[in-house]
Amino acid sequence: MTAFGTRFIPEMIVSWYDGERWSEPQFAPSDRLVIHPGAHVLHYASTCFEGLKAFRHPDGSVKIFRLDRNLARLAESSRLLALPPVDEALTGRMIVDLVARYREQVPTPPGSMYIRPTHIGTEPAIGKAASPSRTSCLYVLLSPVGRYFAEDTPALRILVEEEMLRCAPHMGMVKSGGNYASALGPTLRAAREHGVQQVLFCPGGDVQETGAANFLLIDGDTLITKALDSSFLHGVTRDSILTLARDLGLAVEERDLTVAELLERAAKPHCEAALSGTAAVLTAVGTLVYRGREYPVGRGTEGPVTARLRQALTDIQTGLAEDRYGWLTPV
Repeated sequence: MTAFGTRFIPEMIVSWYDGERWSEPQFAPSDRLVIHPGAHVLHYASTCFEGLKAFRHPDGSVKIFRLDRNLARLAESSRLLALPPVDEALTGRMIVDLVARYREQVPTPPGSMYIRPTHIGTEPAIGKAASPSRTSCLYVLLSPVGRYFAEDTPALRILVEEEMLRCAPHMGMVKSGGNYASALGPTLRAAREHGVQQVLFCPGGDVQETGAANFLLIDGDTLITKALDSSFLHGVTRDSILTLARDLGLAVEERDLTVAELLERAAKPHCEAALSGTAAVLTAVGTLVYRGREYPVGRGTEGPVTARLRQALTDIQTGLAEDRYGWLTPV
């Protein structure tokens, strides 16, 4: 089976910023991108990206999920990285045009077309460690994907880590490759030593997020997740799940959550926990590993609220439920 995100559509769409304006987007082969070896991105990590999906509906139409929110976050990440300003309208047109060009290759559910717009600094200047790149490149890749986790995957095991940070606190809300790289070492070490799939970073006892997904705790009819600040990613899937949770009658609390409270609530039989993200969608957490001990979350399996929320989300994405929120963009 092809691993998630390793199969690419043969073309991408590219636009270059020359210091003054963006070029007219062009389709190009997706297996090569020519930049100078001294490009700013290769030395000073001036790069950010987004991950979103297009879905095929029962009537054969194709819709992109929450395009506007991903465009806004890409523009914000670019601003925080001091990259040239992103033209959101141009980028949106690039994404829609590329998906439309390959609409016949959008898989049927549970598959989807994963969309990866990427913005990189291209100025060849290795002396600019303290200065931004004046030029940049924006390109969009497409990857037909299935489920990130197999349908029969047991609820995840995650390590609760109180000392290490996922990334620099002021960079958490930036969707940049460097943040994922900084979490990779701790995640691999945790997998070797504790048999977990992810690390839940909780510096100083403050429950934040894993290396690649937001964290949600569901205690009966209450959903608890950290309030938005600059220390962690403002997930689009997270926002969608919170909207659906409120409409389904859950009380949503966006606030600080300590490790002590997490473990106390997790011990309740009806408690649930989940990770949310574009790839993971909403994936149940069954076990917390903390200071050498294992703590089941509720009954250690996916709970009914997690399943209900995921179904409500995927039904909208795949056209099985009405899009009452204006989340879908037609292609």
